[in-house]
Amino acid sequence: MEKIIKKLCTRETISYLIFGVLTTLINIAVSTVLVKAFQVEGNLASTIGIIISILFAYFTNRKMVFNSTAETAKEKWTEFLKFILGRSFTMAIEMAGVFLLYTVLNVEYVITKVTITVIVVILNFFISKFFAFKTNKKANKQGSEIDEKNNNNHTSI
Repeated sequence: MEKIIKKLCTRETISYLIFGVLTTLINIAVSTVLVKAFQVEGNLASTIGIIISILFAYFTNRKMVFNSTAETAKEKWTEFLKFILGRSFTMAIEMAGVFLLYTVLNVEYVITKVTITVIVVILNFFISKFFAFKTNKKANKQGSEIDEKNNNNHTSI
């Protein structure tokens, strides 16, 4: 069990979780303010929240999480388009989930958003890691090994 935890607790996953939480908070805050304060219809508010949070996620994930090695304009545009394609896929999942839970099943809006967003965050990690961002696999492997060595140097309480 300890090996599994060490394998999951890398700099990359911790950074992704931190920025994922911030992205999620932006998504929920924007859409909730639109619904509660401005009486925007729930599905439209969710869509606006998703779009704003996707842009935030792209810029933070590109360099601060996955350490993209894309250098040329073509590589960067390809990366951005792959990221948007992946996020469009999860946006469709999120929109369908909000429609189903909020509109059809009448689940409270914030509960709906939080539930669906957890699923989307997990999907987005795998899409970003394995599809969207160009990374130096050797450097990432070395980074994971450094994370593992750092974890081994800490004593347990």
